[in-house]
Amino acid sequence: MSDFIDKLKETFVVDDRWQYLLRGLGNTLIITLCAAVLGILLGFIVAMIRSTHDKTGKLKIANIFCRIYLTVIRGTPMVVQLLIMYFVIFATLSSKYKIVVAILSFGINSGAYVAEIVRSGIMSIDNGQFEAGASLGLSYRRTMLFIILPQAFKNVLPALANEVIVLLKETSVAGYIGMEDLTKGGDIIRANTYQAFMPLLAVAAIYLIMVIILTALVGKLERRLAKNDRR
Repeated sequence: MSDFIDKLKETFVVDDRWQYLLRGLGNTLIITLCAAVLGILLGFIVAMIRSTHDKTGKLKIANIFCRIYLTVIRGTPMVVQLLIMYFVIFATLSSKYKIVVAILSFGINSGAYVAEIVRSGIMSIDNGQFEAGASLGLSYRRTMLFIILPQAFKNVLPALANEVIVLLKETSVAGYIGMEDLTKGGDIIRANTYQAFMPLLAVAAIYLIMVIILTALVGKLERRLAKNDRR
């Protein structure tokens, strides 16, 4: 037991190495939160364009761009997209704004998956809802905004919450661009102590705790939505 405590102190307490994990956790949470907001906004826009085209045949050009975006983003690895953003698209600015590059990369990637989640929610709404909006004198756009989207959002909310959980874990590759996220913090401790078990176990435990908390919140949200549906 004393050997374990000694190794624990050597790994995290000496030279305040625990601060690498703390800073990394902060950056991970910032990236996750901002990328989730960006992904949801982008996903809703793409979903509305695609569903409008599917239902009315309009926005053909915009729909083509959206399909290309979805194909490219969902068809290539996240880490490759991150490296392209860092070393190619934002090569002149990336060294100073790593966290911005990371947020944009993960947000754009998440937006593609959010778009399909939201589009499936919109397409699941009965066409009678559109007819009801038209009978009230609402345009297609107002019907979509005030009648369809609120119902679709409620239906896909659990899936969106699960996407945030996936996004949280995906941010672990941010270290590929030198971003000091949680995983990178553990790797720095490993490099300094030449011991992999303790820092990597700590990183895994922190991710697991965050995922468990988010999963519990998603479960609570699903139960509340189910309760409201029964009323």
